[in-house]
Amino acid sequence: MESKETAINPDFLQPYSPKDNEDALYKKWEESGYFNPDVCVEKGVTAKDAESFSIVLPPPNVTGTLHMGHAAMLAVEDALVRYHRMNGKKTLWIPGTDSAAIATQSKVEGDIYKKDKLTRHDLGREELLKRVADFAEQSKDTIIGQTKAMGSSLDWSRYAYTLDDKRYRAVMEAFVRMYEAGLIYRGERIVNWDPKGQTTISDDEIVYEERKEKFYYLKYGPFTIGTSRPETKFGDKYVVMHPDDARYKDFSHGQQIELEWINGPITATVIKDEAIDMEFGTGVMTITPWHDVTDFEIAGRHNLDKEQVIDERGILLPIAGEFAGQHISKAREAIIEKLRSKGLLEKEEDYTHNVSTAERTGAVIEPQIKAQWFIAVNKAVAFPDGRVMTLKERMRETVEKGEVKIAPDRFNKTYYHWIDNLRDWNISRQIWFGHRVPAWFKEGEVKVQTDSPGEGWEQDPDTLDTWFSSGLWTFSTLGWPEETDDLRTYHPTSVLETGYDILFFWVARMILMSTFLLGEVPFKQVYLHGLVRDGQGRKMSKSLGNIINPLDMIAKYGTDATRLSLLIGAAPGNDVPLSEDKIRGYKNFANKLWNISRFILSNTTDSKDSATVEYSARDQEILAEMKKVTTEVSGDIEGFRLYLAGEKAYHYVWDELAANILEESKPILNGEDVKTKLARQMVLRECLTGSLKILHPFMPFVTEAIWQRLPEEMKDAEMLMIAKWPSK
Repeated sequence: MESKETAINPDFLQPYSPKDNEDALYKKWEESGYFNPDVCVEKGVTAKDAESFSIVLPPPNVTGTLHMGHAAMLAVEDALVRYHRMNGKKTLWIPGTDSAAIATQSKVEGDIYKKDKLTRHDLGREELLKRVADFAEQSKDTIIGQTKAMGSSLDWSRYAYTLDDKRYRAVMEAFVRMYEAGLIYRGERIVNWDPKGQTTISDDEIVYEERKEKFYYLKYGPFTIGTSRPETKFGDKYVVMHPDDARYKDFSHGQQIELEWINGPITATVIKDEAIDMEFGTGVMTITPWHDVTDFEIAGRHNLDKEQVIDERGILLPIAGEFAGQHISKAREAIIEKLRSKGLLEKEEDYTHNVSTAERTGAVIEPQIKAQWFIAVNKAVAFPDGRVMTLKERMRETVEKGEVKIAPDRFNKTYYHWIDNLRDWNISRQIWFGHRVPAWFKEGEVKVQTDSPGEGWEQDPDTLDTWFSSGLWTFSTLGWPEETDDLRTYHPTSVLETGYDILFFWVARMILMSTFLLGEVPFKQVYLHGLVRDGQGRKMSKSLGNIINPLDMIAKYGTDATRLSLLIGAAPGNDVPLSEDKIRGYKNFANKLWNISRFILSNTTDSKDSATVEYSARDQEILAEMKKVTTEVSGDIEGFRLYLAGEKAYHYVWDELAANILEESKPILNGEDVKTKLARQMVLRECLTGSLKILHPFMPFVTEAIWQRLPEEMKDAEMLMIAKWPSK
């Protein structure tokens, strides 16, 4: 039996250094072209008829920086991608960035005002857009570089940007098709208005802040009403109660009552409506239809007047009488004082409640009725398969019938609840950076088309909600509206991985857009990761001083340790407790793996006649255990239990391979029985290559660094990232 000593790579004589390996390895991966599935097929790594596996990266803000939420997302998605690539699938992970229109324009506008004391109106639309685009272009390299630092094996040749030409064409095409189908309309409805940013915003751009304020009980004729916002009450001329409320059985629907109010006598009308909560307060309330969603809907049901009280800047209008021209935040105390002097203030008490604020500007949201573009979610329409149903019905059906599976499935109920209560989606924004609405106006006529109708037509100045373009993301990145090979091969995508906090705002909208425009779901599986919290389970914030920066952790402990800390212990949908100690512990594991590899390579030889090696019962038991672990890890990854898969691979290497197998192998390796020694050497080598493979999706750098230092006879591929996943 011929064997020879294998010279150990001298690099193993030094401790493992992430800093000395990670950048060079990522460059090597990129240059190989293997992130691109076409190259894998071309070079014979992947079969031409192989099954596909595809993910589109939830596009981070082009002007943002990597935070732990992004890092967790990248760790999960890259683990899935690397696993499926090693299993021989045509594996595509599409990178991209988002213009994040409101955030980006707000940032640039703020910088311009600080420097030059100029507003966007001083600059004009064309100049502002040029400056915003320049800023976004300069900033995108930052987030792309940080994404690469996480080891993300994205196909950069297919990089997409939500505002590039291809995505622009897709957005225009989608808008026109949906308009022609009657799904997009322009109408006056109540919307979330940001008085500081001077634009409508979507529900997902609202931040709810808990605030302590006063709650006032006001005398309204024979009734007592409660409010925390007396400044909105000047136009209140309808008093609403539940038709079954016995306390108000003597009052009839439509009854008119003369009463004294803030600025003098008014005639109020009684409205009976089942939307009223009889258990809240006195069970009776006045409504301000222009400035409250519930009040707007009540007014719509009963064909009531709607009067504007507050303008778009938060200033009281002439209806407020002596308070007109004052900002609502300053007028409140004076209004209360007047109510008190007129004997209309019964009492006031402390009140803690959630206030809706704009995420980007911090301003309190002031609902307003405005002419906007909407998607009609309750309108029945013909889908590509010929069935007629509403968008809401189709969105619900995809999950109910299992076309889209959500992990964890406890979020199904939450998804259904949100869909059932979904209102028409406001898709227009009063900012300049973004996809401009493809609608033109001329003398009262409106034309919706991708290009200008000609002379005399003025385009709508509004832009589209960034979620409209993001809703097309799974297929616009694959070339739609063209019928491309990518679209045929990789859509529907395999998995959509994102945080549970945007299940509705993004996931639901992608289902809406894809089912209507393509006639198929955008993805087969939704994997929801939790929020990353500190070691005590608290939300990370500047005020608490507990923010852990992933880039700092990568610099200190390496990417592998950072990734593993975000994967192990992170069950789908559960928040992840993270501390620097946890990351440091996984850095020790990377060192352990390096040392295990050095030991095995230092104590084994290359056998030219391995087929004749006779394995003992214990050898066979060790190999069977390796196969069992591989099977379990594979099953957990495919079942989206990455937290278990990573933990099992980790414990196998640390607790079984290092603590037991290597220790019991030392006397065998030092023994005189050549056959027994050689058999154990072969077993250890197989355990090493198997361990590297099952750990690679979780710890790509250190495993690839070791792989590159293995003797050629131990490897089945030039790079670990394209090596064959061990047999299950």
